[in-house]
Amino acid sequence: MPRHVLVPIANGCEEIEVTTITSVLKRAGAEVTLASCQPDASLEIYGQYGMSFKADCPVESCLDTVYQLIVLPGGKPSATCLRDTKHLTHLLLNQKSAGCWYAASGNAPAIVLSHHGLLDNTRATCHPEFIDKLEGAMIEPAQLVVVDQNKHVVTAQGAGCVMAFSFRLVEVLLGQDSYRPIATELVADWAL
Repeated sequence: MPRHVLVPIANGCEEIEVTTITSVLKRAGAEVTLASCQPDASLEIYGQYGMSFKADCPVESCLDTVYQLIVLPGGKPSATCLRDTKHLTHLLLNQKSAGCWYAASGNAPAIVLSHHGLLDNTRATCHPEFIDKLEGAMIEPAQLVVVDQNKHVVTAQGAGCVMAFSFRLVEVLLGQDSYRPIATELVADWAL
């Protein structure tokens, strides 16, 4: 049974995070949808360092799909746009109430998840510059990647640990150590 994963993006996203998250999850067999959260619903998305991505669809077309995981890459301009996208907020709140997994990296845990109360009483981390904005979370600033099994939330500090973050996402979707064949293929077995 395919695992459906939503990766919402907007202009100013962190390219390394978008690329790595998407690539690792697809290698694991997940059906990944890149959804544009641009206010004009443009599918052409530009990362913070000029790389471009073509989203599969605007986020409003994702409202009727059940996702096993929603993953928010960082990048301050993008995360701010994600925070203000009503359709994405609706999807994230539904994800939480259904007990399904959601995740964020870099500054997105603080800018998006914490802003909407999605990290209340949840073990979490984020980019060190935003750690003081993780309101309501049980902050673990020494951890690069934090998995809160009870709350179904995965957070990470940023681009430098996105491979380990992506492997943890594979684990929450497919089970313990399921990332290992991908890590071996990528010569990244050191990551966890």
